Amino acid sequence: MKLNLFITAITPGIALALIIYWFDRHDKEPIRMLLKVFLMGMIYVIPTVFVENLLSYYNVFAGVFGVAFTAFVIAGLTEEFMKRRVVLKYVYFNPVFDEKLDGIVYCVMSALGFATIENIMYVVFRFSDVESVGLYRGFLSVPAHMLFAITMGYYLSLAKFSTVPEQFQAYLKKSLTVPAILHGIFDFILMSQIEILMILFVPFVIYLWVTNLKKLNRYYKESKTYSKDFNNDYYNREHW
Repeated sequence: MKLNLFITAITPGIALALIIYWFDRHDKEPIRMLLKVFLMGMIYVIPTVFVENLLSYYNVFAGVFGVAFTAFVIAGLTEEFMKRRVVLKYVYFNPVFDEKLDGIVYCVMSALGFATIENIMYVVFRFSDVESVGLYRGFLSVPAHMLFAITMGYYLSLAKFSTVPEQFQAYLKKSLTVPAILHGIFDFILMSQIEILMILFVPFVIYLWVTNLKKLNRYYKESKTYSKDFNNDYYNREHW
């Protein structure tokens, strides 16, 4: 195994995880919990590969329909389900998940752990003789996992802090279906190689960045306000 390929494979996921950690500056999550979710995201690649191989065996569709099944079901739905499962199982009901920004932070950690192992599989092993794969995946695929996770965390937090049962169920479903659809579109465009769709790929990626940065910024502002109000309340109690 070439060391330079391994470094190329793990750098994007770790770099983006550090950026998200820095972004969560007002009510930082415990590093131990962040590492746990990141690690479990890595481990959950194993059952994901098993399920994807099983679904691939039953992909009886031909042509563009086979590509769509691969993109939306085998990759999109399966991978987003597993990444969300990590958050639901290991942190969703934990007291550390106490504000909306936390949903994005933990979903991103799970997704980047997952993406790091996936990147190693592609860059170090499957396409080790194609140097451009590491560059392509570092700038497109790994950040895409992060963007899908921001959408997931956005809706997962809306579900967690919702007081209306109907809204809870709706947001919980969206925390899986919306990122799975976005993931499916991303993969389908690249897999299908349909010319008109390839033209739309760059605008779609820009759309992903713009909309998800807005979601991230919205919860960041809420976190900042929450932290400020908490500190003011604490100060007032101490000086009463």
